[in-house]
Amino acid sequence: MSKILHRSIHAELPVAVGGRGIELFDADGKAYIDASCGAAVSCLGHGHPEVLAALHAQLDKLAYAHTGFFTTEIAERLADRLIADSPDGIDYVYLVTGGSQAMEAALKMARQYFVEKGEIARRHIIARRQSYHGNTLGVLAAGGNEWRRAQFRPLLIETHHIAPCYAYRGRSAGESEYGYGERVANELEAKILELGPGEVIAFVAETVVGATAGAVPAVAGYFKRIREICDRFGVLLILDEVMCGMGRTGTLHAYEQEGIVPDLVAIAKGLGGGYQPVGAVLMGRHIYDAFATGSGFFQHGHTYMGHPLAAAAALAVQDVIREQGLLENVVKLGELLNCRLRERFHKHYHVGDIRGRGLFRGIEIVADRGEKSPFAPARKVHAAVKREAMARGLMVYPMGGTIDGVQGDHILLAPPFIVSAGQIDNIVERLGDAVDAAIAPGVA
Repeated sequence: MSKILHRSIHAELPVAVGGRGIELFDADGKAYIDASCGAAVSCLGHGHPEVLAALHAQLDKLAYAHTGFFTTEIAERLADRLIADSPDGIDYVYLVTGGSQAMEAALKMARQYFVEKGEIARRHIIARRQSYHGNTLGVLAAGGNEWRRAQFRPLLIETHHIAPCYAYRGRSAGESEYGYGERVANELEAKILELGPGEVIAFVAETVVGATAGAVPAVAGYFKRIREICDRFGVLLILDEVMCGMGRTGTLHAYEQEGIVPDLVAIAKGLGGGYQPVGAVLMGRHIYDAFATGSGFFQHGHTYMGHPLAAAAALAVQDVIREQGLLENVVKLGELLNCRLRERFHKHYHVGDIRGRGLFRGIEIVADRGEKSPFAPARKVHAAVKREAMARGLMVYPMGGTIDGVQGDHILLAPPFIVSAGQIDNIVERLGDAVDAAIAPGVA
């Protein structure tokens, strides 16, 4: 009996013993194509020699130094690199050890920013339904994933939610995509006016929605309208790119494709590729300057923030992506993945939508394609697809509650940036077989 409190106590998990390229291997010698990079983490796959060498070199120099006493050369180099690679308007970095930490820090930065400026009445956070921003209590409150929030609701801070930009489910018949985006973006303005323009701290959104709804990009023009509304009312725009950022959608930052720059952006997962736990908040100069000319202190911190090994892993991962031109591969192979998914599922009775950008793609599974009706939640079709995929040596990232936190099923794909065309074909073939097996009559 395992002494670990696993995510699912009664699950019988295979034991991972190794990894190479886009595959993981269990103790029985079975290989699995990692078509989701775990949770969109392992962007360079497994066992990359250059990243391993960087970790060994850093370990020989220094494993740990508390950031209350020291900075380190490797952390400074990573920060310089992240800013050099970011669009104008992003000027400073706060290093942490994961996505939830990054988003929690961003919320506290946003509140302290206004405190430093003397706008202490600002207290409200607005986010979107069917979003996910992390599991710590602050960002769990900001997130709109009702299944994750439900049992902890008494502990959550007050937050406010507007509609997601989810065209497959939300766009009305006869409504243009642009018109739909304007309509749902304008909910932000209405909510700010309802709460009081001088009392809202920030609007929080995933640039491309990740696990909760399954690789849902905003329609064209949506985020430009959001940025305009935030600017008009002096509200900060916080973008969560923990899952969709750092090259996953074909540009280093997903927001580059929206033609905007946020005030704060959280990154993690693909930043270090799973080789070490690492995350960061990237911020505009105005955020930093408010602290620097005010208290001179950000009232927050973690023991392992700026960890030298995490910084070394992240810098090595970013070096490989740049030197090997892997963002070009994300674009090229992302289009191939999209094409193969559409070839396999575009007439499938139980696949209602195929969506995403780059190597970040989702399929929404439905009981009836024409009606867009979901399967009964009790059937747990998403879990059945995962089970059938694992049996076929394929790892995908499933989730239920896609529509409203209870109904709906989707499968998320996020293969490593090093994936090949032949491997894309294998992924789609195995996924197609897994979907068909999971929804076959009589399958529980």
